Order: sequence, then C-alpha cells, then structure tokens
Amino acid sequence: MAEINYRDALNRALKEEMRRDPSVVVWGEDVALYEGSFKVTRGLLAEFGEERVLDTPISENSIVGVAVGAAMGGLRPVAELMTVNFALLAMDQIVNHLAKIRYMFGGQASLPVVIRAPGGGGSQLAAQHSQSLESYFMHCPGLYVAVPATPADAYGLLKSAIRDNNPVMFLEHELLYNSKGTVPDDPEQTIPFGSAEIKRQGSDVTIVAYSRMTILALEAAEELEKEGISCEVVDLRTLVPLDTTTFIESVNKTSRAVVVSECWSTCGVGADIANRIHENCFYSLAAPVRRVSGLDVPMPYSRKIEKLCIPQVVDIVKAVKETMEAKS
Repeated sequence: MAEINYRDALNRALKEEMRRDPSVVVWGEDVALYEGSFKVTRGLLAEFGEERVLDTPISENSIVGVAVGAAMGGLRPVAELMTVNFALLAMDQIVNHLAKIRYMFGGQASLPVVIRAPGGGGSQLAAQHSQSLESYFMHCPGLYVAVPATPADAYGLLKSAIRDNNPVMFLEHELLYNSKGTVPDDPEQTIPFGSAEIKRQGSDVTIVAYSRMTILALEAAEELEKEGISCEVVDLRTLVPLDTTTFIESVNKTSRAVVVSECWSTCGVGADIANRIHENCFYSLAAPVRRVSGLDVPMPYSRKIEKLCIPQVVDIVKAVKETMEAKS
C-alpha cells in the first residue's frame, strides 16, 4: 500500500489500464502535450504515443461525439472534459447518444466510454465554472455515475469504469486532487460500481455523502465524537448504480440520517437519497431526515460568499445536532 495523492491515483489507473488493453485511448483538451489541466494525464503521451493520447480541438460536443463513434468501432475511449461545466455543450451527445445507443440498437452496440470531468466549487472560479452537475447525469438512464472521494476509490473506480461496457460519467472534485491516501499496489484491485462504503462506524446518526462531502462528513464526525455523538459515515462512491442497501441498513441501525451533497438543493442528489430513506426507514426513524446541500444560487466569485454557498463542516455539525434534538 503506497500513499499517493488523488491525482496520481488517477494517473496510475490510466497507465495501468492502457498497458493492459491497447484499445484504451485518451483524448481531450490539453491532455497530451500539456499533460492535462490538473496533470492527471502526465506521462501518457511519452509512453503511449500520439495515436493513443490525443489533444483535441476546443469542442466538447466533438470530444464526446467522436468517443461515441470510436466506442462503437471497438475502442475504449477515456475522454477528458476540462471541467464538468463544459459538459453542458455536449449534452446532446451525452444524453441522446452515449446514454441511449446501446438500448436503441437492442444491445448490438456497446459504448465503453469514460468521460472524466473535474468540477465542484471552492476555487473562486465563479458561476460558470463551479457547478456540481451530478444530478443531471444521475437523472439520465443509461449512464453510470462515479463520484470518488479518496485516492483509493478514485483508483479502483476508474479501473472499473474503463473495463465496463457501459458509458460512465466519472466526476472528480477539483479540491481533492492534492488529497492523499493509501492505494493498493495490486493492478487488478478494482472497486465494483454500486458498492457504497461505510467510512466510519457509528451508532447515533448516519451521515450519507459522496465526493468531497464525504471528507467533510468525516471531519464533522470527528468533532461530534468529542461531544459524545457517534456518527456513521456512508460514502456512496457511485450514484448510478446506487447502493441503497448500505445506507438503508445504516439508518435502520442508527434511526437518524443527515444527507450531504454539494449540488443545488432543489431536485438535487440529496433530495433523492432523503426520499429513499423516508420510503424505506419510516418506521425506524426517530427524527426527520436532514439535508445539507449547496444553496440554490449561481456561485459567487467572492471567496467569503462562495464559502457560504457550499456545505462546510460547521453546517454538517449543526444538522447532526438538530436531528439528535428533533423528534419524529
């Protein structure tokens, strides 16, 4: 087990899968010569050459559209979008083609495409470059959605995504790239989609989170432990397929739940998770489910105001205390 950062875990997964399978190709804006905006594709061009690692024009609909055709032709493209915000320019290709062709062709064509896209707020990139759009993709049948929180999960889930025959939206939070953690040395160590993980055991309340919010949830749980509140933290890891069983069993055990997501509150991921908890745990809940989400506003540029729009550790702590004091 080596301790590496999130960025290098992704880089290692890409290199290992490209060595393992010559049909795996990588393309996107500045992924070759510049080695990626966040340096995730560092060293790929030097090792695999320009036929497998390609810089594309600034055209997200072309990047995804070509990936669709290449996958139907037998390749396994890993297409990088410089930011998930630019996926909005390729939504026709993602929603109407990538997600639907296998179904519309009666299974005769597979689309083993991975679209890697950094996103999330907290970097002072303002309203058009700080969005969390996972609920858009979770809403669309035919797409898998991965949201890893740790280097180990980023490594294992990316390898699984590349090997899968379904199209995958692989969403990476920009503030996680420098985070460190242990990653298995085994190149065959993958993480199956649809397998949430209990990152911290607890008995009083369940916190359900994903991506960077899992890290904040763990920090909140540390603070709450000092006050005698035991939090169980469930990291979803993938939103599609969604491991409902793990967080339902956890909530049935603790009888209280707080759901944390960075995306907007209205029609967000947290709303769906909270609804599933209410449907499945109604008779075991000791208090209403609390949600902690991003504010329903365009992201401001000001650092202080931006911080108010994104869930913080203090917000999670407050929500947990409220649910501990509330009654059903």
